[in-house]
Amino acid sequence: MTVESELTPERIVELLHLEPLPDEGGRWAQVWLDDAGSAIVYLLTPDDFSAVHRLRGPEIYHHYAGAPVVLTLLGPGGEVRRPVLGTDLEAGERPTVVVPGGWWQGSATTGAWSLVGTTMAPPFRFEDFELGDRSALVAAYPAARGDSEALT
Repeated sequence: MTVESELTPERIVELLHLEPLPDEGGRWAQVWLDDAGSAIVYLLTPDDFSAVHRLRGPEIYHHYAGAPVVLTLLGPGGEVRRPVLGTDLEAGERPTVVVPGGWWQGSATTGAWSLVGTTMAPPFRFEDFELGDRSALVAAYPAARGDSEALT
């Protein structure tokens, strides 16, 4: 039995002192913050998701444990990307994914839970966070209608 199979989302929340993330969803804890940058750990479960949002600066995602995470990235000019954050490199998953600043992003786990992290430089600021509006996203990104409906 692996360590991951022994962990439950409730135990991860307890061990890492995670709190619900307002507006966006999931549970999180900030693990680093200074003038240069910031980092968080973030837990997703099947009954929750990271709601579509955008930030001014780039955000780097890291996969730590659990199931892969599908990210939906919506860029300028209607571009849609769906990278998978995970450890199965042969299947096309990647342990890190960079979301460019100004891109809409949302994500969901593909399994029982996913523990990921993000790093930002300059640091994350709540005033740089914008939550997506479902109807506006569907109109701007018709190719990602299902994603926008599922992640808002």
